[in-house]
Amino acid sequence: MTHETTDPRDDRPRGMNRRTALLGTGTLAAGALLAGAAAPAAAAAAGAPAAPAAPAAANVLPAYRFLRRALDTDSLAYNPTGELIFPCLRGTVGRLGSAPGRFLLYYAPHDAPGGICLAYADSPDGPFTEHPGNPIVSRNWSPHYSVSHVSSPHVMWNTEHREMWLYFHGENTTTRLARSTDGITFRYQGVVLNTSMVPGTTEASYARVFEHRLADRGARYVMVFMRNGTNNHRDIGWGWSADGITFDFARDPLIRHSDVGVSDISSPHLVLRGGRTLVVYHTSAGDIRATDVGADFSRREHLGTVHTPMAGPPDSGRSAAPSFGSDGGVQYMFYEAGHRLGATIAIARAD
Repeated sequence: MTHETTDPRDDRPRGMNRRTALLGTGTLAAGALLAGAAAPAAAAAAGAPAAPAAPAAANVLPAYRFLRRALDTDSLAYNPTGELIFPCLRGTVGRLGSAPGRFLLYYAPHDAPGGICLAYADSPDGPFTEHPGNPIVSRNWSPHYSVSHVSSPHVMWNTEHREMWLYFHGENTTTRLARSTDGITFRYQGVVLNTSMVPGTTEASYARVFEHRLADRGARYVMVFMRNGTNNHRDIGWGWSADGITFDFARDPLIRHSDVGVSDISSPHLVLRGGRTLVVYHTSAGDIRATDVGADFSRREHLGTVHTPMAGPPDSGRSAAPSFGSDGGVQYMFYEAGHRLGATIAIARAD
């Protein structure tokens, strides 16, 4: 099987130089696009694969069809709470010399004690094998921190340092960074986001970081994350950084829940597609939507729903926290399927 390394924000194959990557096209392996697939009621109720339908953003986004669960949760050695969230798929070819598979899948329980977990496979289709050392990052990391839980792993391939950079939260007020040369063993870097850095917030978590140049801000990296304020509604926040470690943050939300007519939005992901710079996120309505923010993050064009969950399992009316990958020209979306404290990781594949 051939292997493509593409940025999760873009559909252009790897093979570009470092300068091009820093200009915003990036080189994150196993990256691809987002998608939407709406299921007819009868098939959805039976838990059958979703039949493709034209999403609101069909002119820029493909449709994905549910394939299977990524993991058999009943057989996992580490599964303390019976629920898994926030998948992140990354490719290893040409990056990690001794990786256990061509693709690494990071995920975590949400409830305490949480724990950053890893599975691996040679194809995004699976089957995925649980890493025997899970959790690879726990809620206690002496002398750095001791918290009730850690969760929401997002791993970025850092092209400058040739390392996997893991961003994760614990507690919900704090996002942390750890770095690895093999994708399995990490060394602690420090706190990169805390509610004290974004005035008026009570939560700052579910962060994802991408290589994306903003020349007018002197930035090479962009962070998108969930923020909660005194009104107890969750919005999308953002920040920018020259080094992926020290960030500046916008005081106001990038996207407000009220902008799209729901009570909460969360788990954003940056995607470049068809000349557009999109932030993709899930909503309290259970679907996944997209907003075009422009290459410089000054635009706000809400494109509507781009993925509708199946009514039946595993979605049961809720799809969230999408992550993307490709292999041999076939595009995939990994997502959190099911209700918030009973979710699992699902695989969807573009037609």
